[in-house]
Amino acid sequence: MSFQAYLDAVEEKTGLTPRQLLDQATARGYGPGTKAGEILAWLAEDYGLGRGHGMAMVHVITKGPSISQKHVGTSGTHRDESDTLWLDGKATRPS
Repeated sequence: MSFQAYLDAVEEKTGLTPRQLLDQATARGYGPGTKAGEILAWLAEDYGLGRGHGMAMVHVITKGPSISQKHVGTSGTHRDESDTLWLDGKATRPS
């Protein structure tokens, strides 16, 4: 599963775009330097997210939307189209 696919699944599970969850996290004081466990606990309690989907959001909350180019343009199961994640929802993602 690609990193972007994890974020798309987070949107499906929560009904919120990754950007909306990021805004909520920021309002709670989460950001760079926040421990993953604290963010994971919030996402599990409020949205029922498991560790894998939660860790995708932890990355976005603590490091922003940029990801490694390791899987960009590859043909593996973890491939991503870009090294920048789309946070504004599947319906608005450029094709």
